[in-house]
Amino acid sequence: MAEFSTSTKDAGDINVIYLKGYLDAHTAPVLENTFSDLIEKSRYSIVVNFGELAYISSAGLGVFMAFIEKIRENNGDIKLAGMSDKVYNIFDLLGFPLLYEIFKSEEDAIKKFDEIKKLEK
Repeated sequence: MAEFSTSTKDAGDINVIYLKGYLDAHTAPVLENTFSDLIEKSRYSIVVNFGELAYISSAGLGVFMAFIEKIRENNGDIKLAGMSDKVYNIFDLLGFPLLYEIFKSEEDAIKKFDEIKKLEK
């Protein structure tokens, strides 16, 4: 079975989820648990770093759709960063750039959250 793991980092009010390996129907529950844990802690500003993700299936994409509404209802968002061209093409093909902001780097995604927070003050 293909390996997959997540790790998280707190960056102030923002949480970063790092994806590694192959995200498919067998491994999607790992990411679901990561999102659920953050939501339980009322952590709704999330950057997902795809830098070490080798593959994503439709089941993996479905995890993002399963949680985005709950997160946005709580004035949060999921921003995506660091995708390889191969992974980006899958997201693009399914229209995800219309639903999610996608950034070249984790730092750019975090900056965007910071800019939004400044505008809200």
